[in-house]
Amino acid sequence: MKALALFSGGLDSMLSIKLLRLQNIEVIALHIDIGFNSKKDQLATLAQRANLAGAPLEVIDVRDTYVQDILFSPKYGYGKQFNPCIDCHGFMFKVAKSLLAKYDAQFIVTGEVIGQRPMSQKRDGLMLVKRLAEDEEDDLIVRPLCALILNETKPEKEGWIDRTKLLGLNGRGRSEQLRLAKEYGWEDYPSPAGGCLLTDVQFAQRMRDFITYDTFGLEDVDILKNGRHFRLPDGAKLVVGRDQRENDLIDSLKNDKFTRLHVNEDMNAPSSLLSKNATDADMNEACKIILSFTKASPFSHYKIATEKSVIIASPYANRDDAKVFLI
Repeated sequence: MKALALFSGGLDSMLSIKLLRLQNIEVIALHIDIGFNSKKDQLATLAQRANLAGAPLEVIDVRDTYVQDILFSPKYGYGKQFNPCIDCHGFMFKVAKSLLAKYDAQFIVTGEVIGQRPMSQKRDGLMLVKRLAEDEEDDLIVRPLCALILNETKPEKEGWIDRTKLLGLNGRGRSEQLRLAKEYGWEDYPSPAGGCLLTDVQFAQRMRDFITYDTFGLEDVDILKNGRHFRLPDGAKLVVGRDQRENDLIDSLKNDKFTRLHVNEDMNAPSSLLSKNATDADMNEACKIILSFTKASPFSHYKIATEKSVIIASPYANRDDAKVFLI
């Protein structure tokens, strides 16, 4: 018997795999990559955690489909931020179901716990997810951490999995999960506060701002994940790196919507991107902001090169003056 596990890399998804492995059920950890899982590349960490729980990791790239079909037109709407959780979960389960034959697996498991999340993990939310996943008749989705307070699924009824060895967790408490992690000797797992960027307040603000001014594409995700973001008076967007990692990433990005601003290397300026359609006024404002993150004197003038011209500008006397444009 084999199962596919939706795998986020969190403790709950690790435990859902472990409970099956204790029953000698083979498990493959599926990480469904929608593009908004993390600010950093964590594939090595995900593989390590999946292996710790007893499963190999498979990454399924669905970013294009997710952006085109789910993100901007969710049937069941958004949560508090830009998170279409019910539609997203239904989509992920549907993807996993489509892969059962490929991996010669019979059912799907997930680390969800009833009452842990306010939108997708209520009983009515689970039913909507089931409907979106087209699993109402097949009944192949098992939630090992809270199975004992849910109706029996086909894998349980058919004896593919022993229901008596599953759990009946409920609510947002983490004490039992932490106890089990200690029992299994696990120390490498993230806090429950992590997860999808679409539930993050700042990232959601950036998303809403971006689609107000521009057409969103998959190539824009990495830009939204990194740097300080400014919306300038005439509507241009400025992105400024906060540390060396972000500077390197910004330097590596290729996006036709943005141009780079080049400051003399001796000034140790952060890497930056500015909307290609920026007005002259916004270009000047962008240069003032960038210079404010250097040791440039507000009483001197400096040259900053763009693709088409050279701007002469001075930094703000007080960096905080630029915060009025911060998203």
